[in-house]
Amino acid sequence: QSPPQKAGTALAGMALSAGLLVPFAAEAGFQFPPIDKTDKTRCTFRSSAIGQANAARDKLYDLRECPMEGKNAAGFDLAGAIMVGGDFAKANFKEATMSKVFAQQAKFDGADFSNAIMDRGTYKGSSFKGAVLANTVLSGSSFEGADLTDTDFSDAYMGEFDQKNLCKNPTLQG
Repeated sequence: QSPPQKAGTALAGMALSAGLLVPFAAEAGFQFPPIDKTDKTRCTFRSSAIGQANAARDKLYDLRECPMEGKNAAGFDLAGAIMVGGDFAKANFKEATMSKVFAQQAKFDGADFSNAIMDRGTYKGSSFKGAVLANTVLSGSSFEGADLTDTDFSDAYMGEFDQKNLCKNPTLQG
């Protein structure tokens, strides 16, 4: 091969290697923009006007580190919300759509998610002590390392694989 061909082959090899490493980079964590703490309307529940559970929004729905204890989001479309580190204890999420929510290290103690759609969400390391997830759709959601002490999963829907992962959580009783 000529030098330009060798360079092209090497470049193609590097691109392929980088492509194969993308899943590992995703495992390392997401990089979100800084929290805009000057936005006084940021920490409010707002339903999406699009009405789809695909998390399509006109801008990032950022509820990171928001103090939302006891607030009402019943029936709201919160799909795609980023709720990392927020306090949503005792919040009302009845019949809310929370597809593709990213809520690691968040607090949902005593919150009511009855009849909610919480599919494909990430709740790693979050607290759900005493939360109600009765008749909630949880397929594809991850509760790895979450505190599920006294959480009510009565009639919740999840796939068999999701159920096996959930049952490995040492805080889940009953």
